[in-house]
Amino acid sequence: MPKHAVRIYGDFIRQALSKDPDEAEAYAERLSNVLEGSWSATTRITPVDVVSVVESFKPRSYLLSEIAEEYLALRKIDQTPPRVALSTFISLAGDREVSDYTREDVKLFVRHLILRGNKTATVRRRINSLSAILNYAYSELDLDKRNPFTRLMIQGEGEDTFKRGVFTREQLKQGYDKALSSGSTVKLLMPLLGETGCRLAEIVGLRLEDIDLQEDLIHIRPNSARRLKTPNSTRTLPLVGYAKLAMERAVQSSDGQWLFPRYIKDGTCKATHASNALNKWLKRDFDGLTAHCLRHTMRDRLRAVECPLELIDQIGGWRCRMGIGSLYGDGYPVQIVKKHLLVASIKEK
Repeated sequence: MPKHAVRIYGDFIRQALSKDPDEAEAYAERLSNVLEGSWSATTRITPVDVVSVVESFKPRSYLLSEIAEEYLALRKIDQTPPRVALSTFISLAGDREVSDYTREDVKLFVRHLILRGNKTATVRRRINSLSAILNYAYSELDLDKRNPFTRLMIQGEGEDTFKRGVFTREQLKQGYDKALSSGSTVKLLMPLLGETGCRLAEIVGLRLEDIDLQEDLIHIRPNSARRLKTPNSTRTLPLVGYAKLAMERAVQSSDGQWLFPRYIKDGTCKATHASNALNKWLKRDFDGLTAHCLRHTMRDRLRAVECPLELIDQIGGWRCRMGIGSLYGDGYPVQIVKKHLLVASIKEK
């Protein structure tokens, strides 16, 4: 202890560091550096809070739920999938410090999902959601630990997939006509989805300010009630044919703020509720086809009119598969988008 520091600290400093010898040695060296920095001022010494300094050396401990909240607050993603995965995992393995989870915890999680009847693709998505959270935790907390979700094999992965059905043009026209004559705002979603290729939440969560009926355009962009699935999902789409007619009807039934106010509850877009209501009708009248089949059908219809693949991805807000070059620029102008949608559209007569 330097003589000029004795007045502040006394003849010596006693502080418990760690029960682990190697860890205690490392803490002692770091503490010495801090104290020597304080003692370098021979005229005026600022006392060091030794206890607080030692505590700052120790790794932070976080519960999985805490680090997950931090991760989700930083990421602009649809929070439903990771929250569903997180809730199930914590119910099985407990809400523990992130460094405590093991491969056995993950295998228990996978077995539970399989026994509950989840498809292997769903299981993989749940694993990926949790793996991303733990990767973030290990990086932020400087933990030298292997992620227990990494390189996990799922027995029979991919063997339980099925090809989603598509609507015929006759089914689409029949459904559109029925939707427009039914007086049901929910059924209007069929032509709105079928003729734009949008995801259901993108339409159900539209604000009226996102709709331009003078120019027959909709602007798909995030808002306070719902996020978008990917950055590519932000786009502007023309309304043609049945989509224009259905949008005009839907706007008349809106509340002046939201296109489908019945599905905006507590500031959140309840797209699942709209999906359940729409699918009840679609499955009954169209041999089990669902709202998401409309999106797949649109992709086939665009292929059939020789729409460029990059433009198909732009229309549907899909992640572009054409390489990094396709991400440059602003994409196809709305006039070109409208041209291809008109060719692919279901005609009213």
